[in-house]
Amino acid sequence: MKNLFTPASIGPVTLRNRTIRSAAFEGMGKDNNPTSMLRDYHLSVAKGGVGMTTLAYAGICRSALSFKTQLWLRPEIVKSLREITDGIHSHGAKASIQIGHCGNMTHRSTAGCTPVGASSGFNLYSPTIVRGLRKDELKGMARCFGDAVRTARDAGFDCVEVHAGHGYLISQFLSPYTNRRHDEYGGPLQNRMRFMQECMEEVMKAAGSDMGVLVKTNMRDGFKGGMEIEECVEVAKELERLGTHAIVLSGGFVSKAPMYVMRGEMPIYSMTHYMPQLWLKYGVRAFGRFMIPKSPFKELYFLDDARRFRQELKTPLVYVGGVVSRENADTVIDEEGFDFVQMGRALLNEPDFVNRMQEADTHRCSCDHVNYCIARMYSLEMACHKHLNNLPPAILKEIDDIKKRDEKAR
Repeated sequence: MKNLFTPASIGPVTLRNRTIRSAAFEGMGKDNNPTSMLRDYHLSVAKGGVGMTTLAYAGICRSALSFKTQLWLRPEIVKSLREITDGIHSHGAKASIQIGHCGNMTHRSTAGCTPVGASSGFNLYSPTIVRGLRKDELKGMARCFGDAVRTARDAGFDCVEVHAGHGYLISQFLSPYTNRRHDEYGGPLQNRMRFMQECMEEVMKAAGSDMGVLVKTNMRDGFKGGMEIEECVEVAKELERLGTHAIVLSGGFVSKAPMYVMRGEMPIYSMTHYMPQLWLKYGVRAFGRFMIPKSPFKELYFLDDARRFRQELKTPLVYVGGVVSRENADTVIDEEGFDFVQMGRALLNEPDFVNRMQEADTHRCSCDHVNYCIARMYSLEMACHKHLNNLPPAILKEIDDIKKRDEKAR
């Protein structure tokens, strides 16, 4: 067997192979608590052969929450999370949880307060007024990251993945697009990294010697005026200096370039079909194509940028982005020298994708990247359209139209 199916370590944690279910938000929680649906999905991925599966986008505190369907990582849900991690371990996989703060990507009704960010302003994509965090609040916010790690340990997780990309709170401090501060947390990159440094110091202290720590960070923000690769390499080097056990290389900004993260086209009708608010439903239908520009999908779409990070860093690197086949995974691990490969949509489409890759060198998942799963998750749980029956005709037509446009573009 090739290196994909050899054990490898993230800090003190050894995975049975080099595959990781990426921290792709599932939308399978309820009232910020775990559900049997969330448990069953991750157990199916663990049973399907993955080295480690990651529960996604868990808020470190109340103000960190974007959705009622995401997890709020707090002591009250430890027992329920233990049922999930014990089940994952029973199938031979490791368990990780992504921790983060959404920053300005929320509403008062969800966050329990005026949304906070690196700077004050107005977030058109929520839409909401945003309050810039005061300097005296930042160390307390950093301690919330450490508290989340301790809660994750109590819940049986082997690793945590700190979300420092995609335009959420840490990323909002890093990016000049969202950080307009004039104190020691704003301005030059060294200042913009200060909040990330404080968060990581708390995380590494809480992780101790028995938990693995990954960080998801951007290689580019994906739009003019955001961070470009040169600054992002410096951020990754700082994460390496801070002791991060593995870095997940991603890109994009949810409030400015959301499809840069996932690539392809957002199915606007599918997205709005499930929205309960009429004003939002028809507003997004009218302006969504302008607010969510498409970004063409191709296999291994982050690879060109990721090579630069592989050249510059010694820390284990996790490749994510457009892995849909055993050939893709072998390219990333064997030919390009990355240590792990993360997959999201492939493991939603086929929870046993890893076992299938191990059984056949030529295996390719059947995901067609029309992004119905992503469009749906903002209102309901993430689900592949190929697993659902009786979808409305208008949604089926949109999916078919996107497929035709993709085929024409290729």
